[in-house]
Amino acid sequence: MKYRILCQFCCLSLGIIFGSGAALEPIPDKTVVLTFDDSVKSHFTVVRPILKKYGFPATFFITEGFDFPVNKQDYMTWEQIAQLHADGFEIGNHTRDHLGITDKTVNQLPVQLEGINQQCRRYGIPKPISFAYPGNAITEKALSVLGDHGIKFARRGGVPEFPYEEGRGVAYEPNLDHPLLVPSAGDARPAWELGNFTRALDQAKQGKIAVLQFHGVPDTAHAWVNTPRDKFEAYMRYLARNDFNVIAMRELALYVDPGKVPQDPNAVIVARQQALAAKKTPHKD
Repeated sequence: MKYRILCQFCCLSLGIIFGSGAALEPIPDKTVVLTFDDSVKSHFTVVRPILKKYGFPATFFITEGFDFPVNKQDYMTWEQIAQLHADGFEIGNHTRDHLGITDKTVNQLPVQLEGINQQCRRYGIPKPISFAYPGNAITEKALSVLGDHGIKFARRGGVPEFPYEEGRGVAYEPNLDHPLLVPSAGDARPAWELGNFTRALDQAKQGKIAVLQFHGVPDTAHAWVNTPRDKFEAYMRYLARNDFNVIAMRELALYVDPGKVPQDPNAVIVARQQALAAKKTPHKD
């Protein structure tokens, strides 16, 4: 797995840096992006060996927020994060302090990004090109800041199309969704069963990509986003047995030009909200 992912990333990185004219690949049905938030210890002890077993790439979004600096029971060390990179996994930026990015806090985003970038440099990890919004808080004012700091793809949650509580979401639609506002098709929760997982996966067709958001497996510090190990193993087994095209966030650039952005980043979100509201409204004869 390590050799395949690293070689693919080398080719991809050169294309991004030097602007190669290579044609983008068509998006296969059943394309899924695996992402993991918050630097949780079980990413290294549990998730890493399971992903390596199946040969799956993934993106780990790193923050030093919460009590990361002193709590090594619940959070990884930077040495472990560096090992994930050495294994071929992508390391993404989740802000230094797990700061929710809103209209009021977006002015702090450059410092927050650079805090993780500095640590990546210190531990021999490439500057992240993928970002995840902490707490899934978003603002359009962040888009130019992220772009100026080299971020190519940024993942949000399933909100505002769906409420936060159930972890439901929508598939990413390239050319409609802004590449710095990539929605999550599912945000795993403790009450999830395989049906919740496959509901998110079923959206990965006709040019749409299912981006999946996980936290700890288990998450000993954040019970509301915990995924039990046995359920996670069942999810990964399902992906393998059903021949899903599993990628990391950075590998979206194989299929999507991050330089092509919609004129109105919010238009597709509003359209989805209206469509969902229409489904809920009973028709009158």
